[in-house]
Amino acid sequence: MSSISVTLEITGNELVHILRTPCEQYTSDGCVVLDCRPFLDFTASHVCESRNVNWNSMLRRRSKSSVVALEWLIPDKALLSRLRSGRFSPVVVVDERSRSLTELKSESVAQMLLTALQNEVQTQICFLQGGFEGFSEAFPELCYNSSSSHFSTVEPEPTTPGRRTPAYDQDGPVELLPFLFLGSAVHSSRRETLTAAGITAVLNVSSTCPNFYEGEFEYLRLTVEDTLAADIRACFHTAISFIDSVKQSGGRVLVHCQAGISRSATICLAYLMHTQRVRLDEAFDFVKQRRHVISPNLAFMGQLLQFETDILCQG
Repeated sequence: MSSISVTLEITGNELVHILRTPCEQYTSDGCVVLDCRPFLDFTASHVCESRNVNWNSMLRRRSKSSVVALEWLIPDKALLSRLRSGRFSPVVVVDERSRSLTELKSESVAQMLLTALQNEVQTQICFLQGGFEGFSEAFPELCYNSSSSHFSTVEPEPTTPGRRTPAYDQDGPVELLPFLFLGSAVHSSRRETLTAAGITAVLNVSSTCPNFYEGEFEYLRLTVEDTLAADIRACFHTAISFIDSVKQSGGRVLVHCQAGISRSATICLAYLMHTQRVRLDEAFDFVKQRRHVISPNLAFMGQLLQFETDILCQG
């Protein structure tokens, strides 16, 4: 299948007009902006409502001898399906700062994405001149910036004189994605904390922490010990499916263990690696920026590395 037109280069002003056009004026589902920058750059700042396109060195090596398929670039299967069915128009591709299509190198993520879209999607495809850098400078009000946001979404608990709260229990659970939070057992025990964050489900990755509010929140317990002998990788599929089901229902899920340091952090890392198709080091840096205390035990890190090899070699 080929696209209905060649790729159209647009300016930042033209993208603003597209973004501000009411959805009811489109015959499609409207515009989608695909951001080709690295995952960590995207999570720090991006055009509001844009979606990240991920790439990695393992797939890049494969691309030298084969055409890059759209499914390798779009980790979100629902988004991929809507793109392939022509539900979006236009599709706008954004990189860091390229001023025109002629500047794109053949091995760049933006060029690979444009080629894949032209091969597989029948809709209007656009390329933003000046990339995200130029657009964010001109229209910061249309961009998300993590420096102006707080990673913790709830107020810290009042301190008790003479009592020191461990670092892992301080503040509240942190938001990793709009529907995914990471915290400790203490965070999971505070009804007002869960309510303030809009949490509807709890994934309890422990053997001893209780499910405090059965009947009020949806729960899944994965019984895992924080030991070098524990096989937490066996829980990845179940955990990912549960988090995805909460996301699809419009809910929000808190993942916790006892301290929110090792077991629950490992599950969140596995989820990010699988759904965002990023490497372990990228996912780790992303989570560490938001919850500084995370530290999966050595066995869990080894299992995450094995998981990385499995998911990044799929294609």
